[in-house]
Amino acid sequence: MKIYHELLSTITKRKPVVLCTVINSNRSVPRKAGAKMLVFEDGSTLDTIGGGEMESRVITEALIAIEDKKPRQLDYSLVNPSEGDPGVCGGEITIYLEPYMPQITIYILGAGHIGKAVSELSHWLGYRVVIWDDRKEIIENFEGQGNIVSGSLSEALEKEPVDKHTRVVAVTRNADVDGRALPFILKTPATYIGLMGSQKRWGVVRDILLTQGVSEGEIDRIATPIGLKISAESPEEIAVSILAEVIAFENAS
Repeated sequence: MKIYHELLSTITKRKPVVLCTVINSNRSVPRKAGAKMLVFEDGSTLDTIGGGEMESRVITEALIAIEDKKPRQLDYSLVNPSEGDPGVCGGEITIYLEPYMPQITIYILGAGHIGKAVSELSHWLGYRVVIWDDRKEIIENFEGQGNIVSGSLSEALEKEPVDKHTRVVAVTRNADVDGRALPFILKTPATYIGLMGSQKRWGVVRDILLTQGVSEGEIDRIATPIGLKISAESPEEIAVSILAEVIAFENAS
């Protein structure tokens, strides 16, 4: 069916979409059980579940489902518009809304011991993983999980773009690398950018960013030091603290 082909295509493009399905109908309704419609994030649709005011309300609910990432069931009586019914067909209809959201990507900057541990835990948690390092020899011998990109970060971002469903985890080897990388990341729509390091290191990175003309508002997007405070020491423990913070961010958004 065309609708399933388009659903798969939209998911592959990392775009959110809602599948709206009539799961029950009684008496006279515009579409019977099994009718389907896709609602895209811009409010456009594919196919129809009946049109009119009812469909308009379903589209509104579908856009809310994209925002809160939760499925929902809608029950409508199509009898009396004066009492708020979205139609006069005389029947009842139930529609189920299933939001399909892009898989969250953990974009790791730095392929050292901590980057490896974060990649493995991220993969185990079901995230899509991308890992970047500018050191060719490190990338060539990387044994973690994920899609590996090397070279300059600007080139890496062309191969593996960052979108609003990406969480950036910067665990690089020093402040200079952070200072070179973060201006590129801050130009992306990433909704979470976490940076590893001490307050002293952050002070150095912050000065580098300001020198490059990065605004205070943009700098405030960076969460540092990254990770929940669990007295982590080993790379694996640090990875747990980092991913715990990412999960907390996901659950709060």
